[in-house]
Amino acid sequence: MSETAHIIQCPTCKQSVKWTPSNPNRPFCSERCRLIDLGAWAGEDHKIPGDSEPEFGEDS
Repeated sequence: MSETAHIIQCPTCKQSVKWTPSNPNRPFCSERCRLIDLGAWAGEDHKIPGDSEPEFGEDS
């Protein structure tokens, strides 16, 4: 029995991508797009909202 693959958009380049086990880079279309996204997280371009932590040495 064949399962229907879901089609999603690559978060980086917006290209259509099949969400299947044969795509090791999912949800990205390629390793290049995956690494671009990783670089954005490392460069703090992407952030998860939340309360900021006090800086070292600051009293709360």
